[in-house]
Amino acid sequence: MKNKELITELAKRLEMKPAEILEMLEGLGSVISSRLVDSDTINLQGFGQFEAKKKGERVSVNPANGKRYLVPPKLVPVFKPGTTVKGKLKDLSNNE
Repeated sequence: MKNKELITELAKRLEMKPAEILEMLEGLGSVISSRLVDSDTINLQGFGQFEAKKKGERVSVNPANGKRYLVPPKLVPVFKPGTTVKGKLKDLSNNE
């Protein structure tokens, strides 16, 4: 689903204008981003949890020339689906 399709679907379900939905989604993205930068965890009941995890430093190998490189540690965003989402996906995979 593309962004435009998501906005259209939410506008229909919530009976709002697409411009209002776009503003709401931009606000949600901004809040999540700023909280992740502050190393906070964002928990959306029934949907899942966003958090920033630290990946340790590691050694990587360039397959073209075989040289080894040290990749420094970094923070990466992680999403953990909630039990509701997990249950729906499990039911979907059981029905196939």
